[in-house]
Amino acid sequence: MVKRTQGEKVFAVFNALILLAVGLACVIPIWHCICCSISDPLKLSAHRGLVFHPLGTPTLKGYEQCFKNKDLIRGYGNSIIYLITGTAFGLTLTVLAGYGLSRKLMWSRPIALFITFTMMFNGGIIPTYMVVRNLGMLDTRLAIILPTAVSVFNIMVTRTSFAAIPEGMLEAARIDGAGHFRLLWSVVLPVSKSILAVVTLFYAIQIWNSWFHTAIYVTDRSLYPLQIILREIVLQNSASSETGDPNEVNVIQVLIKYCVIMMSIIPMMVLYPFIQKHFVSGVMIGSIKG
Repeated sequence: MVKRTQGEKVFAVFNALILLAVGLACVIPIWHCICCSISDPLKLSAHRGLVFHPLGTPTLKGYEQCFKNKDLIRGYGNSIIYLITGTAFGLTLTVLAGYGLSRKLMWSRPIALFITFTMMFNGGIIPTYMVVRNLGMLDTRLAIILPTAVSVFNIMVTRTSFAAIPEGMLEAARIDGAGHFRLLWSVVLPVSKSILAVVTLFYAIQIWNSWFHTAIYVTDRSLYPLQIILREIVLQNSASSETGDPNEVNVIQVLIKYCVIMMSIIPMMVLYPFIQKHFVSGVMIGSIKG
């Protein structure tokens, strides 16, 4: 066993303390929301500060109200639709762009520089809105999916990962008569499962948490995702708390707010454990060119 130096021990202690602080910063808000979502609404509305245990008798009244709310159920369904279609579309474009840019062709570097430029400088909200409006996409699902379909960062990470694949593997497939699509499907993708899992997670989280573009491009409530509904509930609850009106509707709104937050967190919490094993290796492979 190698004996650690005094400096290494101090570093390990500080490292553990920092990681503990980061872990608590992630866990405490979630636990607070869980406890609030099953607390007695009257005691919850009168409480200030963090909640580490259910207040009063635990109840599922808030979740019952959520499932009775048609806007919430429709918003949840819309979010799932945007999640599946947006992630699939974004991942497809990212893989195609990443593969094309990873090949050592004459035009690869200029196009990569052009794409990277858009990551640092974009047209802004108003020009983007005008483009979406002129394309006739306002108040459609396309307005939510297309404007943010591709992330330049994800393209560059995927490109770096594909570029690290040994050229000998690709050359052997070319000798057997494989074209670019066969190379991508049969050689590149099977050895790039880690980076694909990571990019999928990045897109899924981005789409699931997105609400700003919907607020700009969509006024039809039937197209609202869950996050817009949650935002309305939070704003309504904030306005009610400022008036100081403790009526029953406002009390139950406080409880519903936390229940909706938990409903919005659960899908990502369920998805993450299945991708966690690929996360570190995928990010490392995609960020270090071999």
